[in-house]
Amino acid sequence: MTNTNPIPQFPNLALPSSSSSSKMLSKFHYSHSPLLVKPAPKFPWACHSSKPSNSPPLRDSALLSLLFAIPDWADEIKERGMKQKRYLYDHESWVQHRSSLRHVRHLLTSLTSRVILSLVPPVIAFTSVAVFVAVYNSAVSLDLLPEFFPILRASSLPYQLTAPALALLLVFRTEASYSRFEEGKMAWTKVISGAEDFASQITANVHSADDDMLKKAILQYIIAFPVALKCHIVYGSDVAQDLDNLLEVDDLSVVLSSKHRPRCIIEFISQSLQLLDIEATKRHILESNLGCFHKGIGVCEQIMGTPIPLSYTRLTSRFLVLWHLTLPIILWDDCHWIVVPATFISAASLFCIEEVGVLIEEPFPVLALDEMCLRLRSNIDEVVRNEKLIRARVSANRNRSRGKKHSPNGWPNSLEKDIQPG
Repeated sequence: MTNTNPIPQFPNLALPSSSSSSKMLSKFHYSHSPLLVKPAPKFPWACHSSKPSNSPPLRDSALLSLLFAIPDWADEIKERGMKQKRYLYDHESWVQHRSSLRHVRHLLTSLTSRVILSLVPPVIAFTSVAVFVAVYNSAVSLDLLPEFFPILRASSLPYQLTAPALALLLVFRTEASYSRFEEGKMAWTKVISGAEDFASQITANVHSADDDMLKKAILQYIIAFPVALKCHIVYGSDVAQDLDNLLEVDDLSVVLSSKHRPRCIIEFISQSLQLLDIEATKRHILESNLGCFHKGIGVCEQIMGTPIPLSYTRLTSRFLVLWHLTLPIILWDDCHWIVVPATFISAASLFCIEEVGVLIEEPFPVLALDEMCLRLRSNIDEVVRNEKLIRARVSANRNRSRGKKHSPNGWPNSLEKDIQPG
Protein backbone atom coordinates (compact mmCIF):
# COMPACT_ATOMS: atom_id res chain seq x y z
CA MET A 1 0.00 0.00 0.00
CA THR A 2 1.44 3.36 -0.98
CA ASN A 3 0.57 6.73 0.41
CA THR A 4 -1.25 9.08 -1.98
CA ASN A 5 -1.78 12.79 -1.81
CA PRO A 6 -5.48 13.41 -1.12
CA ILE A 7 -5.27 17.04 -2.25
CA PRO A 8 -7.12 17.15 -5.60
CA GLN A 9 -4.72 17.41 -8.54
CA PHE A 10 -5.72 18.75 -11.93
CA PRO A 11 -4.07 18.37 -15.34
CA ASN A 12 -2.04 21.21 -16.76
CA LEU A 13 -4.31 23.58 -18.61
CA ALA A 14 -3.19 25.71 -21.54
CA LEU A 15 -3.33 29.41 -20.80
CA PRO A 16 -5.25 31.36 -23.47
CA SER A 17 -4.10 34.80 -24.52
CA SER A 18 -5.68 37.84 -22.93
CA SER A 19 -5.15 41.59 -22.87
CA SER A 20 -6.39 42.46 -19.41
CA SER A 21 -3.83 43.34 -16.76
CA SER A 22 -4.86 40.51 -14.45
CA LYS A 23 -4.59 37.95 -17.27
CA MET A 24 -1.27 39.42 -18.39
CA LEU A 25 0.20 38.38 -15.05
CA SER A 26 -0.21 34.71 -15.89
CA LYS A 27 2.97 34.72 -17.96
CA PHE A 28 5.06 35.23 -14.83
CA HIS A 29 4.03 31.84 -13.51
CA TYR A 30 5.41 29.86 -16.37
CA SER A 31 8.91 30.86 -15.32
CA HIS A 32 11.07 28.49 -13.35
CA SER A 33 9.96 29.85 -10.00
CA PRO A 34 11.01 27.67 -7.05
CA LEU A 35 7.63 28.29 -5.45
CA LEU A 36 5.93 26.51 -8.32
CA VAL A 37 8.46 23.83 -9.18
CA LYS A 38 8.80 22.51 -5.66
CA PRO A 39 6.42 19.58 -5.17
CA ALA A 40 3.80 19.78 -2.49
CA PRO A 41 4.77 17.83 0.64
CA LYS A 42 2.84 14.72 1.39
CA PHE A 43 2.59 15.92 4.98
CA PRO A 44 -0.71 14.44 6.18
CA TRP A 45 0.26 10.88 5.55
CA ALA A 46 4.02 10.81 5.84
CA CYS A 47 4.21 10.32 9.59
CA HIS A 48 3.99 6.56 9.81
CA SER A 49 6.72 5.06 11.91
CA SER A 50 6.88 2.08 9.58
CA LYS A 51 5.76 1.38 6.04
CA PRO A 52 2.43 -0.48 5.89
CA SER A 53 2.78 -4.03 4.74
CA ASN A 54 0.90 -5.43 1.77
CA SER A 55 -1.21 -7.76 3.87
CA PRO A 56 -3.90 -9.87 2.19
CA PRO A 57 -7.48 -8.64 2.40
CA LEU A 58 -9.27 -9.62 5.60
CA ARG A 59 -12.83 -9.39 4.33
CA ASP A 60 -13.04 -12.19 1.81
CA SER A 61 -15.41 -14.31 3.84
CA ALA A 62 -19.01 -13.35 4.53
CA LEU A 63 -18.46 -13.62 8.30
CA LEU A 64 -15.58 -11.13 8.30
CA SER A 65 -17.51 -8.80 6.03
CA LEU A 66 -20.38 -8.90 8.51
CA LEU A 67 -18.06 -8.20 11.42
CA PHE A 68 -16.59 -5.18 9.62
CA ALA A 69 -19.99 -3.83 8.64
CA ILE A 70 -20.56 -1.94 11.90
CA PRO A 71 -17.07 -0.33 12.02
CA ASP A 72 -17.41 0.69 8.38
CA TRP A 73 -20.80 2.22 9.09
CA ALA A 74 -19.44 4.13 12.08
CA ASP A 75 -16.43 5.39 10.10
CA GLU A 76 -18.70 6.54 7.28
CA ILE A 77 -20.81 8.56 9.72
CA LYS A 78 -17.68 10.04 11.29
CA GLU A 79 -16.15 11.10 7.97
CA ARG A 80 -19.47 12.48 6.77
CA GLY A 81 -19.66 14.58 9.93
CA MET A 82 -16.10 15.85 9.36
CA LYS A 83 -17.19 17.24 5.97
CA GLN A 84 -20.19 19.13 7.32
CA LYS A 85 -20.07 22.90 6.98
CA ARG A 86 -19.27 24.77 10.19
CA TYR A 87 -20.69 28.14 11.13
CA LEU A 88 -19.35 31.00 13.20
CA TYR A 89 -21.35 31.80 16.30
CA ASP A 90 -23.50 34.91 16.52
CA HIS A 91 -25.48 36.30 19.46
CA GLU A 92 -28.42 33.92 18.94
CA SER A 93 -26.07 30.94 18.79
CA TRP A 94 -24.48 31.90 22.11
CA VAL A 95 -27.89 32.32 23.74
CA GLN A 96 -28.82 28.80 22.67
CA HIS A 97 -25.39 27.50 23.66
CA ARG A 98 -25.77 28.58 27.28
CA SER A 99 -29.47 27.81 27.55
CA SER A 100 -30.58 26.00 30.70
CA LEU A 101 -32.26 23.41 28.46
CA ARG A 102 -29.02 22.53 26.70
CA HIS A 103 -28.60 19.30 28.68
CA VAL A 104 -32.01 18.04 27.59
CA ARG A 105 -31.29 19.04 24.01
CA HIS A 106 -27.92 17.31 24.03
CA LEU A 107 -29.43 14.16 25.50
CA LEU A 108 -32.21 14.03 22.90
CA THR A 109 -29.73 14.43 20.05
CA SER A 110 -27.35 11.76 21.33
CA LEU A 111 -28.28 9.30 18.59
CA THR A 112 -27.32 11.83 15.91
CA SER A 113 -23.93 12.66 17.45
CA ARG A 114 -21.07 11.44 15.28
CA VAL A 115 -18.87 11.11 18.38
CA ILE A 116 -21.34 8.77 20.06
CA LEU A 117 -22.13 6.81 16.89
CA SER A 118 -18.43 6.28 16.25
CA LEU A 119 -18.21 4.56 19.65
CA VAL A 120 -20.72 1.88 18.69
CA PRO A 121 -18.09 -0.71 17.55
CA PRO A 122 -15.82 -0.63 20.65
CA VAL A 123 -18.71 -0.33 23.12
CA ILE A 124 -20.53 -3.28 21.55
CA ALA A 125 -17.33 -5.32 21.55
CA PHE A 126 -16.48 -4.76 25.22
CA THR A 127 -20.09 -5.15 26.34
CA SER A 128 -20.17 -8.48 24.48
CA VAL A 129 -17.04 -9.55 26.36
CA ALA A 130 -18.74 -8.64 29.62
CA VAL A 131 -21.82 -10.70 28.64
CA PHE A 132 -19.60 -13.66 27.81
CA VAL A 133 -17.77 -13.44 31.14
CA ALA A 134 -21.08 -13.19 33.03
CA VAL A 135 -22.58 -16.15 31.19
CA TYR A 136 -19.45 -18.23 31.67
CA ASN A 137 -19.13 -17.48 35.41
CA SER A 138 -22.83 -18.13 35.94
CA ALA A 139 -22.54 -21.46 34.15
CA VAL A 140 -19.57 -22.44 36.31
CA SER A 141 -21.38 -21.36 39.49
CA LEU A 142 -24.44 -23.44 38.55
CA ASP A 143 -22.24 -26.49 37.80
CA LEU A 144 -23.28 -26.46 34.16
CA LEU A 145 -19.65 -26.87 33.16
CA PRO A 146 -17.05 -29.44 34.30
CA GLU A 147 -15.35 -28.72 37.62
CA PHE A 148 -11.96 -27.92 36.10
CA PHE A 149 -13.40 -24.72 34.56
CA PRO A 150 -12.47 -21.88 36.98
CA ILE A 151 -14.51 -18.81 37.71
CA LEU A 152 -12.97 -15.74 36.08
CA ARG A 153 -12.29 -13.39 38.97
CA ALA A 154 -9.43 -11.24 40.22
CA SER A 155 -8.60 -8.68 42.86
CA SER A 156 -9.57 -5.07 42.15
CA LEU A 157 -6.36 -3.74 43.75
CA PRO A 158 -4.42 -3.55 40.43
CA TYR A 159 -7.22 -1.47 38.94
CA GLN A 160 -7.22 0.87 41.91
CA LEU A 161 -3.48 1.40 41.45
CA THR A 162 -3.60 1.97 37.66
CA ALA A 163 -6.80 4.06 37.46
CA PRO A 164 -4.91 7.36 38.07
CA ALA A 165 -2.48 6.48 35.27
CA LEU A 166 -5.36 5.94 32.83
CA ALA A 167 -6.97 9.21 33.89
CA LEU A 168 -3.71 11.11 33.34
CA LEU A 169 -3.25 9.52 29.92
CA LEU A 170 -6.72 10.65 28.82
CA VAL A 171 -6.31 14.13 30.27
CA PHE A 172 -2.91 14.71 28.66
CA ARG A 173 -4.15 13.25 25.35
CA THR A 174 -7.15 15.58 25.24
CA GLU A 175 -5.13 18.58 26.39
CA ALA A 176 -2.50 18.00 23.69
CA SER A 177 -5.24 17.75 21.05
CA TYR A 178 -6.88 20.96 22.25
CA SER A 179 -3.57 22.81 22.12
CA ARG A 180 -3.30 21.79 18.45
CA PHE A 181 -6.86 23.00 17.88
CA GLU A 182 -6.02 26.33 19.50
CA GLU A 183 -2.84 26.66 17.44
CA GLY A 184 -4.74 26.01 14.21
CA LYS A 185 -7.44 28.52 15.17
CA MET A 186 -4.86 31.21 15.98
CA ALA A 187 -3.03 30.56 12.70
CA TRP A 188 -6.21 31.09 10.73
CA THR A 189 -7.16 34.15 12.74
CA LYS A 190 -3.82 35.70 11.79
CA VAL A 191 -4.26 34.75 8.12
CA ILE A 192 -7.73 36.32 7.93
CA SER A 193 -6.79 39.47 9.85
CA GLY A 194 -3.58 39.76 7.81
CA ALA A 195 -5.56 39.48 4.57
CA GLU A 196 -7.99 42.21 5.69
CA ASP A 197 -5.10 44.49 6.67
CA PHE A 198 -3.35 43.79 3.37
CA ALA A 199 -6.50 44.63 1.39
CA SER A 200 -6.95 47.87 3.36
CA GLN A 201 -3.37 48.92 2.57
CA ILE A 202 -3.86 48.17 -1.12
CA THR A 203 -7.01 50.25 -1.17
CA ALA A 204 -5.35 53.13 0.66
CA ASN A 205 -2.08 53.26 -1.31
CA VAL A 206 -3.08 52.53 -4.90
CA HIS A 207 -4.86 55.55 -6.44
CA SER A 208 -3.66 55.68 -10.03
CA ALA A 209 -6.37 55.17 -12.64
CA ASP A 210 -3.94 53.08 -14.70
CA ASP A 211 -3.68 50.60 -11.83
CA ASP A 212 -7.42 50.08 -11.30
CA MET A 213 -7.52 46.72 -13.08
CA LEU A 214 -4.35 45.57 -11.37
CA LYS A 215 -5.64 46.75 -8.00
CA LYS A 216 -8.85 44.78 -8.50
CA ALA A 217 -6.84 41.69 -9.44
CA ILE A 218 -4.65 41.96 -6.33
CA LEU A 219 -7.74 42.16 -4.10
CA GLN A 220 -9.10 39.06 -5.83
CA TYR A 221 -5.85 37.23 -5.13
CA ILE A 222 -5.97 38.26 -1.47
CA ILE A 223 -9.51 36.91 -1.18
CA ALA A 224 -8.53 33.71 -2.99
CA PHE A 225 -5.51 32.92 -0.80
CA PRO A 226 -7.41 31.71 2.32
CA VAL A 227 -9.69 29.66 0.08
CA ALA A 228 -6.71 27.98 -1.57
CA LEU A 229 -5.10 27.38 1.83
CA LYS A 230 -8.32 25.83 3.12
CA CYS A 231 -8.48 23.48 0.12
CA HIS A 232 -4.79 22.66 0.65
CA ILE A 233 -5.25 21.38 4.20
CA VAL A 234 -8.83 20.04 4.24
CA TYR A 235 -9.28 16.67 2.56
CA GLY A 236 -12.00 16.44 -0.08
CA SER A 237 -12.19 20.17 -0.87
CA ASP A 238 -13.14 21.15 -4.43
CA VAL A 239 -10.58 23.84 -5.15
CA ALA A 240 -11.82 24.45 -8.70
CA GLN A 241 -15.34 25.13 -7.53
CA ASP A 242 -14.27 27.27 -4.56
CA LEU A 243 -11.99 29.48 -6.68
CA ASP A 244 -14.24 29.61 -9.73
CA ASN A 245 -15.88 32.96 -8.87
CA LEU A 246 -12.76 34.51 -7.35
CA LEU A 247 -10.16 34.36 -10.12
CA GLU A 248 -10.06 35.00 -13.85
CA VAL A 249 -10.16 31.92 -16.06
CA ASP A 250 -6.50 32.23 -17.10
CA ASP A 251 -5.34 32.82 -13.52
CA LEU A 252 -7.43 29.92 -12.27
CA SER A 253 -5.88 27.56 -14.83
CA VAL A 254 -2.39 28.48 -13.59
CA VAL A 255 -3.41 27.96 -9.95
CA LEU A 256 -5.02 24.59 -10.66
CA SER A 257 -1.97 23.37 -12.55
CA SER A 258 0.29 24.31 -9.65
CA LYS A 259 1.24 21.68 -7.10
CA HIS A 260 1.18 24.19 -4.22
CA ARG A 261 -1.76 26.48 -4.90
CA PRO A 262 -1.47 28.85 -1.91
CA ARG A 263 2.12 29.71 -2.82
CA CYS A 264 1.09 30.11 -6.44
CA ILE A 265 -1.40 32.79 -5.41
CA ILE A 266 1.29 34.47 -3.30
CA GLU A 267 3.44 34.60 -6.42
CA PHE A 268 0.56 36.22 -8.30
CA ILE A 269 0.35 38.89 -5.60
CA SER A 270 4.11 39.44 -5.54
CA GLN A 271 4.36 39.86 -9.33
CA SER A 272 1.35 42.16 -9.33
CA LEU A 273 2.90 44.43 -6.71
CA GLN A 274 5.95 44.85 -8.92
CA LEU A 275 3.77 46.33 -11.67
CA LEU A 276 2.04 48.92 -9.51
CA ASP A 277 2.91 52.56 -10.15
CA ILE A 278 3.75 53.42 -6.55
CA GLU A 279 6.79 54.46 -4.59
CA ALA A 280 9.38 51.85 -3.73
CA THR A 281 8.86 52.42 -0.01
CA LYS A 282 5.14 51.76 -0.27
CA ARG A 283 5.78 48.69 -2.42
CA HIS A 284 8.17 47.32 0.21
CA ILE A 285 5.57 47.86 2.93
CA LEU A 286 2.94 46.06 0.88
CA GLU A 287 5.28 43.14 0.14
CA SER A 288 5.99 42.72 3.86
CA ASN A 289 2.37 41.61 4.29
CA LEU A 290 3.12 38.43 2.35
CA GLY A 291 5.10 37.17 5.35
CA CYS A 292 1.82 36.63 7.20
CA PHE A 293 0.63 34.33 4.41
CA HIS A 294 3.87 32.34 4.39
CA LYS A 295 3.69 31.90 8.17
CA GLY A 296 0.10 30.71 7.89
CA ILE A 297 1.09 28.07 5.34
CA GLY A 298 3.98 26.91 7.53
CA VAL A 299 1.90 26.58 10.69
CA CYS A 300 -0.96 24.75 8.93
CA GLU A 301 1.38 22.30 7.20
CA GLN A 302 3.27 21.72 10.45
CA ILE A 303 0.03 20.87 12.26
CA MET A 304 -1.12 18.56 9.47
CA GLY A 305 2.24 16.86 9.07
CA THR A 306 3.09 16.19 12.73
CA PRO A 307 0.38 14.55 14.83
CA ILE A 308 0.68 13.91 18.53
CA PRO A 309 3.46 11.31 18.96
CA LEU A 310 2.02 8.03 17.73
CA SER A 311 3.52 6.10 20.63
CA TYR A 312 1.42 8.18 23.04
CA THR A 313 -1.75 7.64 21.00
CA ARG A 314 -1.14 3.90 20.76
CA LEU A 315 -0.33 3.60 24.45
CA THR A 316 -3.60 5.30 25.38
CA SER A 317 -5.57 3.07 23.01
CA ARG A 318 -3.95 -0.14 24.23
CA PHE A 319 -4.41 0.86 27.86
CA LEU A 320 -8.12 1.46 27.28
CA VAL A 321 -8.59 -1.84 25.45
CA LEU A 322 -6.82 -3.94 28.06
CA TRP A 323 -8.63 -2.10 30.85
CA HIS A 324 -12.07 -2.91 29.49
CA LEU A 325 -11.23 -6.46 28.42
CA THR A 326 -10.37 -7.35 32.01
CA LEU A 327 -12.91 -5.08 33.71
CA PRO A 328 -15.70 -7.75 33.90
CA ILE A 329 -13.30 -10.15 35.59
CA ILE A 330 -12.30 -7.56 38.16
CA LEU A 331 -15.88 -6.57 38.96
CA TRP A 332 -17.44 -10.03 39.02
CA ASP A 333 -17.18 -10.70 42.75
CA ASP A 334 -18.77 -7.36 43.63
CA CYS A 335 -21.25 -6.89 40.78
CA HIS A 336 -21.99 -10.25 39.15
CA TRP A 337 -24.37 -9.53 36.23
CA ILE A 338 -24.08 -5.80 36.84
CA VAL A 339 -20.68 -6.07 35.14
CA VAL A 340 -22.55 -5.82 31.82
CA PRO A 341 -24.02 -2.32 32.31
CA ALA A 342 -20.92 -1.26 34.26
CA THR A 343 -18.66 -2.20 31.36
CA PHE A 344 -21.02 -0.48 28.92
CA ILE A 345 -21.00 2.78 30.89
CA SER A 346 -17.24 2.71 31.45
CA ALA A 347 -16.44 2.00 27.78
CA ALA A 348 -18.87 4.64 26.52
CA SER A 349 -17.47 7.28 28.88
CA LEU A 350 -13.73 6.71 28.54
CA PHE A 351 -13.70 5.95 24.83
CA CYS A 352 -15.82 9.06 24.25
CA ILE A 353 -13.14 11.22 25.89
CA GLU A 354 -10.46 9.56 23.80
CA GLU A 355 -12.54 9.97 20.63
CA VAL A 356 -12.96 13.72 21.18
CA GLY A 357 -9.19 14.03 21.53
CA VAL A 358 -8.66 12.20 18.24
CA LEU A 359 -11.22 14.35 16.39
CA ILE A 360 -9.83 17.73 17.44
CA GLU A 361 -6.25 16.59 16.89
CA GLU A 362 -6.84 17.54 13.24
CA PRO A 363 -8.36 20.99 13.86
CA PHE A 364 -9.09 22.30 10.37
CA PRO A 365 -12.17 20.19 9.51
CA VAL A 366 -13.64 21.30 12.85
CA LEU A 367 -13.07 25.03 12.26
CA ALA A 368 -15.52 27.18 10.27
CA LEU A 369 -12.99 27.89 7.52
CA ASP A 370 -15.58 28.36 4.77
CA GLU A 371 -17.41 30.90 6.90
CA MET A 372 -14.16 32.74 7.63
CA CYS A 373 -13.37 32.97 3.91
CA LEU A 374 -16.86 34.24 3.11
CA ARG A 375 -16.65 36.86 5.83
CA LEU A 376 -13.25 38.01 4.53
CA ARG A 377 -14.68 38.41 1.05
CA SER A 378 -17.66 40.34 2.39
CA ASN A 379 -15.43 42.68 4.40
CA ILE A 380 -13.11 43.42 1.47
CA ASP A 381 -16.05 44.00 -0.88
CA GLU A 382 -17.46 46.47 1.62
CA VAL A 383 -14.11 48.29 1.82
CA VAL A 384 -14.04 48.60 -1.97
CA ARG A 385 -17.64 49.84 -2.12
CA ASN A 386 -17.10 52.47 0.55
CA GLU A 387 -13.66 53.60 -0.63
CA LYS A 388 -14.78 56.47 -2.89
CA LEU A 389 -17.52 57.59 -0.51
CA ILE A 390 -15.18 57.71 2.48
CA ARG A 391 -12.48 59.46 0.47
CA ALA A 392 -14.98 62.09 -0.69
CA ARG A 393 -16.14 62.73 2.87
CA VAL A 394 -12.56 63.01 4.16
CA SER A 395 -11.69 65.44 1.36
CA ALA A 396 -14.78 67.51 2.15
CA ASN A 397 -13.86 67.71 5.82
CA ARG A 398 -10.32 68.68 4.91
CA ASN A 399 -11.48 71.45 2.58
CA ARG A 400 -13.91 72.72 5.20
CA SER A 401 -11.17 72.94 7.81
CA ARG A 402 -8.91 74.80 5.36
CA GLY A 403 -11.71 77.27 4.64
CA LYS A 404 -11.80 78.47 8.24
CA LYS A 405 -9.68 81.59 8.70
CA HIS A 406 -7.51 81.93 11.79
CA SER A 407 -6.37 85.04 13.58
CA PRO A 408 -2.65 85.73 14.03
CA ASN A 409 -2.72 84.30 17.57
CA GLY A 410 -3.91 80.88 16.29
CA TRP A 411 -7.53 81.14 17.44
CA PRO A 412 -10.33 80.84 14.87
CA ASN A 413 -11.90 84.23 14.17
CA SER A 414 -15.34 83.04 15.25
CA LEU A 415 -13.98 81.81 18.57
CA GLU A 416 -11.96 84.98 19.06
CA LYS A 417 -15.07 87.12 18.66
CA ASP A 418 -16.87 85.05 21.27
CA ILE A 419 -14.20 85.53 23.92
CA GLN A 420 -13.56 89.25 23.36
CA PRO A 421 -14.85 91.46 26.24
CA GLY A 422 -18.08 93.36 25.56
